[in-house]
Amino acid sequence: MNGNPMLEVNSRIQIPLREFDFSFSASGGPGGQNVNKVATKVTLRWNISESPSLPDDVRQRFLKKYHRRITTDGELVLYSTRFRNQGRNVADCLSRLRELLLEVATPPRKRRPTKPTRGSKERRLKDKKQVAEKKQRRQKPKFD
Repeated sequence: MNGNPMLEVNSRIQIPLREFDFSFSASGGPGGQNVNKVATKVTLRWNISESPSLPDDVRQRFLKKYHRRITTDGELVLYSTRFRNQGRNVADCLSRLRELLLEVATPPRKRRPTKPTRGSKERRLKDKKQVAEKKQRRQKPKFD
């Protein structure tokens, strides 16, 4: 990487790491004395609503799909306590964010309505005719 490290999602989406705000705190769970001394929990904050690196169409799909994960200030908050190592937890947060962005990177395909086949039309009309004949047979005969 050059002087400006990036999170590369795909060829179209690259986000500079300076847009992310990382904070570190003590993590719970196993680890003995080390867990009390080392800040391994990583919290990633990213103001998605004001990010200049994210294309508008991707931003709209992201906000729509993950609206429950975003704060009222427009920030996405991810945290990781999976590993006992701060660096691995940072990488875990970034890879999870990358996965979220990949899910909304491509626009959903437009639905093309299917047309009924000739056979299905014929079967439908045949069944319809049979039901009509059955109902005709139920009626009382008419005498002229």
